[in-house]
Amino acid sequence: MATVLEKIATHVVSRPFFSPLARTRAQQAIVDTIGCMVAGAKDQAPQSVAAAFSNEIGPTGVSGVFTGGRSSLSVAALINGTAAHCLDFDDNFHPARAHASAVLVPALLAVASADGSISGDQLIRAYLAGLEAQAAVGFGVNPPHYNRGWHGTSTVGCIGAAAGVAILLGLDEERVAQAMSIATSLAAGPKGQFGTAVKPLHAGMAARNAVEAAHLAQAGITGRSDILERRQGFLDLFGGADSTGWDSLLWGENHIIETRGLVTKLHPCCASTHRVIDAARDLQNEHGFSLDEVRGIETKVGQSAVDNLAYSDPADEMQARFSMQYCLAAALLQGRLSLADFTRDAIFRPEIRRHMTKISMSAFSAEEERGVERIAHQVTVTLLDGRRLWTERLHAQGAIAAPITEAERHSKFSDCMRWAGLEDDRLYPTWADIGGADSVKSALRTFDQSYSDLTRP
Repeated sequence: MATVLEKIATHVVSRPFFSPLARTRAQQAIVDTIGCMVAGAKDQAPQSVAAAFSNEIGPTGVSGVFTGGRSSLSVAALINGTAAHCLDFDDNFHPARAHASAVLVPALLAVASADGSISGDQLIRAYLAGLEAQAAVGFGVNPPHYNRGWHGTSTVGCIGAAAGVAILLGLDEERVAQAMSIATSLAAGPKGQFGTAVKPLHAGMAARNAVEAAHLAQAGITGRSDILERRQGFLDLFGGADSTGWDSLLWGENHIIETRGLVTKLHPCCASTHRVIDAARDLQNEHGFSLDEVRGIETKVGQSAVDNLAYSDPADEMQARFSMQYCLAAALLQGRLSLADFTRDAIFRPEIRRHMTKISMSAFSAEEERGVERIAHQVTVTLLDGRRLWTERLHAQGAIAAPITEAERHSKFSDCMRWAGLEDDRLYPTWADIGGADSVKSALRTFDQSYSDLTRP
């Protein structure tokens, strides 16, 4: 009988085609992630990673590094993955409980940088394969895996992305399964690191590990193909009492990106805040209140969200991204959140701080969450005039159930460029049709030149 990894490998290698919708959404995710990488490149986290490996970065490496220079595939994936995730503006993928693209895109681009024969079409196909592999791995262990404290981006994301890289390298089913097996031994990352620079480093580590696992499999390293389900394997060690395993894993005709999709973030902060922010803004838009008219705001979210949002009084911009009190107060005061809200000066603005104490957060009980894959987050606003306003959100804005427009996607990309100090928007066309590129390496070369021109004093 085939093992779980063998079944996943057979499926992602043999899928005959991808629909135009799947390809479009993959392309959108790649563009969005590129924007996040450019915006994040000057952040302290990727800059520190680049400094740690500065002796491996220079003008002649095979892969472009968004902090500057070129390096080996592994170092480029590590730095660029950290840059993609450091502002917490990159997409979410619920089936894997992971920031899927922040791992997949840096890993795939690192490989495509080194091989001029890899086309945009191959990049799209490898992305979709890696995403489907992430969903399949996550199927067997989530939500208990995530809820018990594992950062799915660096665990599930790493294993699934290894399949995507292996597909891009042209490996057969056996080697794809082996790449995922090797990556299982590299998967790690506790959510206790949320609010620190190690959290975005998790995405970089996962991207690097995916690249290395695929190349190790290509070179002949082998592990157990039953490492997900066997005793002392991934499920046994990383799952939980309520993890279901993979016995009922099935694939539909439509790709997971069509049926479940990604969530494109419109707020540059932890996704655990997003449904509450959107729900509270729904109430504000409907009833027209200001924060000065609010007596108190009660939020009720999943237990994992409470665990993620550990900073009611954030001391720096990274902690602020994981603070329900800061993010919700800033969003209601201004009507929006932007990258500019997450700087040292911004987070201590007295006009926001004085409202944060009005905001409380509680969790649904274990019984309320049991057997529910996804639970709606609730908001109750009590006004000074005595009115109590209540609503809930199952999906954040940016999910396929609450879609954003192409104009909003482009606007987000432009905001990322401006945050990086780039007033010119000419990089968007470079990536908006990457699927049609004859060579990703050539597109990257065009990007490198444009990026250099835009950043030149």
